[in-house]
Amino acid sequence: MSDLTDTTPGWLSADDLEQARARMPILYVEAVPVRVDDSGEVTSVGLLLRIGPDGTVSRTLVSGRVLHHERVRDALLRHLEKDLGPVALPRIPPSLQPFTVAEYFPTQGITPYHDPRQHAVSLVYVVPVSGDCQPRQDALDLVWFSPQEALSPAVASEMPGGHGVLLKQALAHVGCSI
Repeated sequence: MSDLTDTTPGWLSADDLEQARARMPILYVEAVPVRVDDSGEVTSVGLLLRIGPDGTVSRTLVSGRVLHHERVRDALLRHLEKDLGPVALPRIPPSLQPFTVAEYFPTQGITPYHDPRQHAVSLVYVVPVSGDCQPRQDALDLVWFSPQEALSPAVASEMPGGHGVLLKQALAHVGCSI
């Protein structure tokens, strides 16, 4: 973490975050960025390419923690901008009803979602974006897939921690299936 991040209200130091993760669930937001046509039908799905802490390359969704005293809407916008760039032009829905809630556990097998660091609860959204997406922060690239390509077993196998399951649920939620 940078010095600026450490002093920003709502951020925890690395040690404080580790202690909190060991004691309580942490709230996250996750977004599946999509492009839609004029009728609102999903034409493509954006997946981030990242290098994990263990050096493995994987495809992921936009995700991150909700900070203390931060509205869910603001957290969703902040993480979309952080991962997709400032001109991605996401269209956050007027109602912040997520299409699902994913519960991640450090123990595998309790749910399809696994995070070895923590017990986390994530509100998950499908978010149309219409601007120019330039991945930032720790994202190496953003690749757009057709819904059919995104649902392929090959893509799902590149998505750790249950993100492949979330992607399949997201696309089913918006009427796309294999």
